[in-house]
Amino acid sequence: MRVGVHINRFDHPGGGSALGAELAAAGDAAEAAGLGWLSVMDHYFQMEFNDRAEDPMLEAYTTLGYLAARTSTVRLGALVTGVTYRHPGLLAKIATTLDILSGGRATLGIGAAWYDREHAGLGVPFPPVAERFERLEETLRICLQMWDPDANGPFEGKHYRLAETLSVPAPVSDPRPEIMIGGGGEKKTLRLVARYADACNLFTTTREEIAHKLDVLRGHCDTEGRDYDTIRKTVLYSGDPLTTGDLDAFTQDITGYTKLGIDTVILSPRSAEPAVFIERFAAPAVQRLAGLD
Repeated sequence: MRVGVHINRFDHPGGGSALGAELAAAGDAAEAAGLGWLSVMDHYFQMEFNDRAEDPMLEAYTTLGYLAARTSTVRLGALVTGVTYRHPGLLAKIATTLDILSGGRATLGIGAAWYDREHAGLGVPFPPVAERFERLEETLRICLQMWDPDANGPFEGKHYRLAETLSVPAPVSDPRPEIMIGGGGEKKTLRLVARYADACNLFTTTREEIAHKLDVLRGHCDTEGRDYDTIRKTVLYSGDPLTTGDLDAFTQDITGYTKLGIDTVILSPRSAEPAVFIERFAAPAVQRLAGLD
């Protein structure tokens, strides 16, 4: 079981001018702790259920580029990019750049998007959910075509049309950057995981629900002719032990997920000082979970 940290708040008590140093310290702490994953949200506004839309929010890929320069081993990604936020060709180019500058440590985390307020606020089109899933599948196909050195050429989809899928230089990752699809929708999201993804990310609710989602994924893999075991399974964890700092309760809570085949538990603290959280909780969690299988 590997441990990751998801940075989801930027309301640092020192204000915006303190964020660069805080993120640098978080990168240093992640490396020292041996984290397997470090991610940020990809949103324009802070999520309202996380507090207020008016709270600080950094642009995800600029932040990941900064973290790439401050780290050398931890895998980096957005958890997750909404498909509506960037044109697919541009997104593939951005993810490729992160992969190159990080030495092959980029994951393209992606989903169908859901936060309508931020779209309306910044004038970004927010189509109905069925269309967003259509766009998600086309975006995955475009990224895969752009990452195939022998596939440069046109792409003709229902929503996107590209005259060329040229992407030079190529990614450092072999054969390409990892694709992670976030979400647990059983009819569409998990089907796309089976068809296109290298990894999935589920939200922790109960172990029984996670087990059910994985069974659904296995069924989609059977339908798609995909080896279920080739998909890396991750969960985003924000349980009470994170807020109380109860490492024993956390270890007991998460142990059962290893038996389900979960590869990485991604901790989502309610903290704008991630370096402190990593040092005080995530680093000991790495040691606690290192022997679980």
